[in-house]
Amino acid sequence: MFDVQKIRKDFPILGREVNGKPLVYLDNAATSQTPQQVIDVIVDYYQNYNANIHRGVHALSQEATDKYEQARVKIQKHFNAAKPHEIIFTSGTTHSINIVANGFSSFIKKDDEILVSAMEHHSNIVPWQMLCERTGAVLKVIPMNQEGELLMDVYYKLLSDKTKLIFCNHISNALGTINPIEEIIEKAHHVGAAVLIDGAQAAPHLVADVQELDVDFYTVSAHKVCGPTGQGMLYGKEEWLNKLPPYQGGGEMIAEVTFEKTTYADLPHKFEAGTPNICGGIAFGAAIEYMNAIGFDAIAEYEHELLEYATKKLLEIKGLKIYGTAKNKTSVISFNIEGVHPYDIGSILDKLGIAVRTGHHCAQPIMDFYKIPGTVRASFSFYNTKNEVDILVDGVVRAMKMLL
Repeated sequence: MFDVQKIRKDFPILGREVNGKPLVYLDNAATSQTPQQVIDVIVDYYQNYNANIHRGVHALSQEATDKYEQARVKIQKHFNAAKPHEIIFTSGTTHSINIVANGFSSFIKKDDEILVSAMEHHSNIVPWQMLCERTGAVLKVIPMNQEGELLMDVYYKLLSDKTKLIFCNHISNALGTINPIEEIIEKAHHVGAAVLIDGAQAAPHLVADVQELDVDFYTVSAHKVCGPTGQGMLYGKEEWLNKLPPYQGGGEMIAEVTFEKTTYADLPHKFEAGTPNICGGIAFGAAIEYMNAIGFDAIAEYEHELLEYATKKLLEIKGLKIYGTAKNKTSVISFNIEGVHPYDIGSILDKLGIAVRTGHHCAQPIMDFYKIPGTVRASFSFYNTKNEVDILVDGVVRAMKMLL
């Protein structure tokens, strides 16, 4: 049985008040909250075995190294990567994407083509624009429709022998759309193109099997899956990671250094220069364990129920429009009230203790497509409740009365 009230007790922050009101946290697409079980792992690290890893012979260093590498294996198994060294620890999805973009500078030539979807986060647009500026490659966009679904027939037409890279989010952070990445990957490989999937928004809601997907690169941020900020991972097929040059130079990523020549370490260390976020990596593994203990099937079923309930309730409000009505979507609702700026709605909701996100959500091309300045985004997690949805709806109605 999925017991949301029992789960909520794992999250200390959900018991606090904001502006004298009980916190209703609906900004999970930006950052999920952290359960006590993960907080305890963070405290345990700093209290009991805080030391640098991979280098020391003393007991603390060895213990920290073991915990860090055990976390890598936990994450490898969760995403079903073939080998632990195909999991590169990074500071998050943005860092992961930039590793790939930087590495492909060595392979991309003038007039090669790179495809991105129309619903990407800025972190999956700007690095490829920079790559095109450096190499003379051409960036092309897979368009979307009014429902927030990619136009796959146009995608097929864009593919050619010039296509070298394709980048798409698994789930849109602004609309909640679950994209058909299996089809995108398969068609890309038919023309010999590599594919990077931004899994930052997908990881809290479903489990991506990277071998079954046959994806070349997959990225995740720990803070979306009940883990710490400043920590994430890049999955890459071993053959691709061996081809890519290092992103940064420094300690740990080297095999041998002389003033004449440096040779690089084997995977994964080749891409992990300097002292890593050791505690973050260990906590990332703990967060994945926590969510697996609840069960992703149970999480998906409960969040879908919340999504349907919240959609129905919000659409009962006159003048409210939802952006992103794809048939296949997750628990994100972006909406506006006719005649009201989203920032004003968000500000009043905050006074009522309700945390939502307003603005373009680092997806400005989506807002330009709809010809709007931004949206109010309510994003739900498995620890949210229908009662919180009701509080949100009441808050929106109250805000409208004040603003209209």
